[in-house]
Amino acid sequence: MESDTVLYISQAMHGLAYGMVLFLVSAGLTLIFGMMGILNIAHASFFMLGAYFCYQVLSMTGNFWVSLIVAPVIVGLLGVLCERYLLRKLHAYGHVGELLLTVGIGMVILGSVKIFWGTESLPVTVPQILKGLVKLGGLEYPIYRLFIIALALVILAIMGLILYKTRLGMIVRGAVSDAEMVNALGINVPAVFMFVFGFGTWLAGVGGVAVAPILTVYPGLSDQVGMDAFVVVVTAGFGSLKGAFIVSIIFGLLSSFGVQFVPKLAPVLMFGFMAIVLALKPAGIFGETE
Repeated sequence: MESDTVLYISQAMHGLAYGMVLFLVSAGLTLIFGMMGILNIAHASFFMLGAYFCYQVLSMTGNFWVSLIVAPVIVGLLGVLCERYLLRKLHAYGHVGELLLTVGIGMVILGSVKIFWGTESLPVTVPQILKGLVKLGGLEYPIYRLFIIALALVILAIMGLILYKTRLGMIVRGAVSDAEMVNALGINVPAVFMFVFGFGTWLAGVGGVAVAPILTVYPGLSDQVGMDAFVVVVTAGFGSLKGAFIVSIIFGLLSSFGVQFVPKLAPVLMFGFMAIVLALKPAGIFGETE
């Protein structure tokens, strides 16, 4: 295989892997921000917390698979507690109250991280089975990045089945569309919203665990990925899971090829793409104008 072809394929694979990380984070935002309408600025902080819990569980057990299960669950439970005891009390104040509260939650998480784990970068090792390279044609590619791609695809499939093929998914979509009607049917809508918020933060935790061995764990992790995830949700269109998946891939490819070929413009490529999309379709690529 020619060197140029190998370079293009390699950059495409790197972009796809980063796109899958973006999807894991933006999928939770799609549920919380896009579907529920809760402006959760702290979502990226939950993502970072997932990476730190991964490091902590891994250092205690020595097992990456245990951390992949335990860390997101802890993050999801914290999300449930935040929705139940903090955010639910501020619904009457609209997005302003949510904005101020979630900014505060993010600052508390950041401060707690610095207190318990310090400010130095903490390495997370890849499990032995996922180390090394695999040959794809004439290209050698890290096995762990392929694992991230597969993990995101599995989660996408599970979310799609739950939201569109089960009674629980029907209740969630109904509660989002018309909470009063669903409540009149005897369904506990606040509990549904609490579950959705917890599931969204669980997804952020999964993303944090997945990215920890690649980017290492440090307090600025939330800033690095969080803004990109918000841009994905806005560009895709609020509430569109399919849109979040496709736009995450587009942004991952823009980031990968941008760093390789136009490094000076790479940081603003996705923002330029978002500006063009919103200028042509303010509701986002897959959003519906009310």
